[in-house]
Amino acid sequence: MTYKPKTWLDKLADKEGMPKILPLEERFPCYNALRKMGVAVGEPVVLVNPREVVALMRQVPHGRLTTLVEICHHLARVHQVKGCCTLTAGIFVMTAANAVFEAGSTQPELDIPYWRILKAEGFLNEKFPGGAAAHKALLEQEGFTVARKGTRFSVENYRDFLLAEFS
Repeated sequence: MTYKPKTWLDKLADKEGMPKILPLEERFPCYNALRKMGVAVGEPVVLVNPREVVALMRQVPHGRLTTLVEICHHLARVHQVKGCCTLTAGIFVMTAANAVFEAGSTQPELDIPYWRILKAEGFLNEKFPGGAAAHKALLEQEGFTVARKGTRFSVENYRDFLLAEFS
């Protein structure tokens, strides 16, 4: 029997037992990020399903941007908890980007504008298909100005383009 590796689309499938609400512990990989967001040890945080992250990604229209932090804040409000695991949500953003890239234009259901999702402080995601250079090119095609900051790239005045709210 041959093993067929999972596609990026396969990896976007919801996970059994998720979403899951847990009290924040110091051993969590997302501990530092959640602490920066104001979550204290013992307060409830949510680990979400890919479907929830992708649904928010699809809401970002042309000319607007959002960040992983904004996505996590929204998901925490939806689940009525103090925070959302940024590591899990970030993995799902990256997985969605790779699924779109892998499928090309053959699967219209993968119409996910992943390039409109930025890292904290407006930085580009070097883990997207093609790295930061490809992310930069996609944003510039939509009229955003991207500048180098040290070894990384960020969208200039990104806060001016943030999506006001998810529905």
